[in-house]
Amino acid sequence: MKLTSAQIERTLSQFEAEAIPDSHPALPRLNELFGDHTFFLDSKGLNIVEPTADPTGGRIQLLTSRNRLTPSSNLRPNTDRGTRRGF
Repeated sequence: MKLTSAQIERTLSQFEAEAIPDSHPALPRLNELFGDHTFFLDSKGLNIVEPTADPTGGRIQLLTSRNRLTPSSNLRPNTDRGTRRGF
């Protein structure tokens, strides 16, 4: 789900993370792997917001988990792709 600026601000007011800007060089690869979304990076990993039945809300979906902060292995696939919280 691609978010508007207002939706990004609302998400960040409820979720401690950084939105990955559209100008980031990794964004084309992230879109290729996961689809066209607004991506958020937090201490647990890479997240997106998925729509819910409520058009004014969404749920935060963890896509990948951080393991160790090393250059070769910052992120690894999240096998359960668990939902973290809604807004």
